[in-house]
Amino acid sequence: MTTTQHRPPFDQPDPEGAGVTPPSGEEHELGRTERPWLIVALREIVVRLTNRAFLVSTLVTLVFIAGYGAFSVWQSGRTTTWTVAVTDGAAGRLVGQAATTAHADDAKVVIESRTVSGESAARALVEAGDAAAWLHQSPSGGWTLTSADEADNDLVVPLEAAVRTDALATNAAAAGTTIQALERGSTLTTNQFDGRQGTGGFVKGATFAFALLFFMAAMMFGQQIAASVVEEKQSRLVEILVTAIPLRALLAGKIVGNSLIALGQVLLFAGVGLVAVSFTDMAKLLPTLSTAVVWFVLFFAVGFFALACLFAVAGALASRTEDLQSTTAPMTTILMLVYVLSFGLGGTALEVASFVPVASVVSMPGRILAGDTAWWEPPVALVVMAGFSVATIVLSERIYRRSLLQTRGRVSWKQALTAPD
Repeated sequence: MTTTQHRPPFDQPDPEGAGVTPPSGEEHELGRTERPWLIVALREIVVRLTNRAFLVSTLVTLVFIAGYGAFSVWQSGRTTTWTVAVTDGAAGRLVGQAATTAHADDAKVVIESRTVSGESAARALVEAGDAAAWLHQSPSGGWTLTSADEADNDLVVPLEAAVRTDALATNAAAAGTTIQALERGSTLTTNQFDGRQGTGGFVKGATFAFALLFFMAAMMFGQQIAASVVEEKQSRLVEILVTAIPLRALLAGKIVGNSLIALGQVLLFAGVGLVAVSFTDMAKLLPTLSTAVVWFVLFFAVGFFALACLFAVAGALASRTEDLQSTTAPMTTILMLVYVLSFGLGGTALEVASFVPVASVVSMPGRILAGDTAWWEPPVALVVMAGFSVATIVLSERIYRRSLLQTRGRVSWKQALTAPD
């Protein structure tokens, strides 16, 4: 008696997504491996690394980071010279005092005087660009700094200090006292409880860089994952793939492959950025910045798995490429909120955000850089992020399996959640 084995067609895979097991003589290459997800992951990596657009965008970003670092080095090493036109010795003496003060504050700022015969010569010198301003006495007895455009603070502040000191010395002598006596108790010194120097601008800039890097990587790779999934679904290629490997393995391979590429790109950008900072005046902050970068990479690696799964689900819910704009809208909104709020929050709101999954990818490294965290906060926030990622992956895998083989129009999140396995 002959037994005939009936195999379901490609468009009717088994409910578990494992597909139909072909006879041993017809086994597909994917079916012969014990780890089919690894083959999918390697394929995703090869596809990304051989994509010209991806390589060009990566190279352009690296050039931008390196160029910004080179510009910062050039800017920090450039000496700024301000020439002030004067018409008498008193003005020249004030410019000399201002030059001493400015050089003490910043060795790269030079202020010098140039004596002219009168107002007409001073005006001609300033309008020709050979002098930044003209310092002269005003009818009221004070001093006036006249310039063609708004004078720079690097010039104005030292000159104001010189004029004030000179006036105090004259008035003190007339009153039979000294400048020291007049100024006693009038100085204000700024300090912090932990003794740290003010680095607020650097912290904000680095936090913005974290936010931009996270937003770019998540959006670029997330959209690529969603597009890859919907292309395979639209072309019905996935119906062939599921006859060789389980849907879980297909999803895992896509997530692992793209996550590794995204993490590698982030590490590359972060490494070039740290090297660039090492050549600037902020090199003294490199140890703290390096610690913050390490935590950023850890949070990114854990959080991106969850986002990658969500983008894969968005691709599975769509029936065609045109549907991606609506299915990926929730993830895009979340990423935009993280990007905008990362450099707009402060105080208690920032502390809370540093423990909220996804937002903590940017907020916690920013707080670490600012020195506002206790030793236990980053590990706890990372554990919370890991728990969120695990829950998201489990839920996403279920929705992915239930919606990927649905070819009759776009599937809603609610339909995918309530559909039977």
